[in-house]
Amino acid sequence: AERWERYKASLRAKVEHPFRVIKRQFGYMKVRYRGIAKNAAQVLTLFALSNLWMVRRQLMPATGLVRL
Repeated sequence: AERWERYKASLRAKVEHPFRVIKRQFGYMKVRYRGIAKNAAQVLTLFALSNLWMVRRQLMPATGLVRL
């Protein structure tokens, strides 16, 4: 039972981390536009940016320009 709960918590953390990045780093709290297509495009762009944000240390390892 404990192993199953640990597995679920691990999976949940992997799924929820990009949402944290979008909300806290990029300030996305609620939809901005009218219409599904515009909001979908904005959310997809924010998820792409969150992927870059989460791997920024691996993308620029040699330079000292990485902000934590």
